[in-house]
Amino acid sequence: MQYQTRFCTHCATPLALLTQAEDGGDKERLRCPACGWTHWNNPTPVLAAIVEVEGKVLLARNAAWPAKMFALITGFMEAGESPQEGIAREVKEETNLDVQSCTLVGAYEFLRMNQVIIAYHVVAQGQVRLSPELVDYRLFDLHELKCWPAGTGYALADWLRTRGHEPVFFTAEENAERRRGLDQPAAKD
Repeated sequence: MQYQTRFCTHCATPLALLTQAEDGGDKERLRCPACGWTHWNNPTPVLAAIVEVEGKVLLARNAAWPAKMFALITGFMEAGESPQEGIAREVKEETNLDVQSCTLVGAYEFLRMNQVIIAYHVVAQGQVRLSPELVDYRLFDLHELKCWPAGTGYALADWLRTRGHEPVFFTAEENAERRRGLDQPAAKD
């Protein structure tokens, strides 16, 4: 479900699309006609981890995803933490693994969700125990990995190149199959 900001966070007045001069010229944004507050709609920082455990890469499946869809460990950065602290926290929360080292891979757009993904390669150790958010995981040798045509898939591809592996992407048909059912409402119990 997508949420939209509709009311001023300061005075609760309904927001309106108003044009105002900004550094780059006139810009139409949701603004409060009563107090002038602006909803900037800035992208949200999301952290992603290429988790390496004993030389293999861990991909996990979210409980809301189709059975064939596995991806990187991801999560939102929290106030007061660095990106490195945030990814170590997310890896621990979602897999129970302890991050031993953390290296920046890059930053990637995820325009559909208005997010910026900050991707890391982490070496982790411990016993995998998934959070309730995740229902399955798999460990892959580097040559077994296939990338998907979206932000974290591009991060995985860039990291594979640093390891001397030319990434292989899912074909359009394979990607559609692994995503089949993702955009449908979850079944009610």
